[in-house]
Amino acid sequence: MDSSSTTRRQATRQKLYEAAVTLIAEKGFSATTVDEIAERAGVAKGTVYYNFKSKNELFEELLRHGVGLLTQSLRTAAGETDARGGTHVEALDAMIRAGLMFIDRYPAFTQLYVAELWRTNRAWQSTLLVVRQEAVAVVEDVLREGVAGGELSEEIDIQLTAAALVGMVLVAALDWQAFQPERTIDDVHSALSLLLRGRVSGH
Repeated sequence: MDSSSTTRRQATRQKLYEAAVTLIAEKGFSATTVDEIAERAGVAKGTVYYNFKSKNELFEELLRHGVGLLTQSLRTAAGETDARGGTHVEALDAMIRAGLMFIDRYPAFTQLYVAELWRTNRAWQSTLLVVRQEAVAVVEDVLREGVAGGELSEEIDIQLTAAALVGMVLVAALDWQAFQPERTIDDVHSALSLLLRGRVSGH
């Protein structure tokens, strides 16, 4: 496949992801049809099946794609902090902001992702657990490095703390958007930053 057709296919998939995520967030997975996804994306129904074998596969790939973007934004925030000589707490703080910015940009995906995390009867449950762990692992790495370097307490439970930080950002951001939309991203980041610095760094 040449680069132009690869680029076209990626653009088509992006359209389908965006159509699927907004429809499923509005109506639920079961009530959303492939016809509706194709219509919302502005493509023929056959295009959906050319790119994905089924609605289930489209949704599974949507989860991979979305959480992959989140994971990359967390990794970039940590890397940029490290490159400028920042502390591990500063890297965690930068990751909180990156997470909030991601959620602000993709609110429908975030709602969907959080809802799906708690369902146990889905075909894509194992995929969801894998991609969730990839995102949490980025935070675990920074915590582990901070403990090894003596910046963070050795008493920190790295796995639980990483999961708690990711969960805090997801839930706080959804609460912000649903119930406190007048707040700015700076307000929300500032509040979570204080929580981070008080709990993780102990200062």
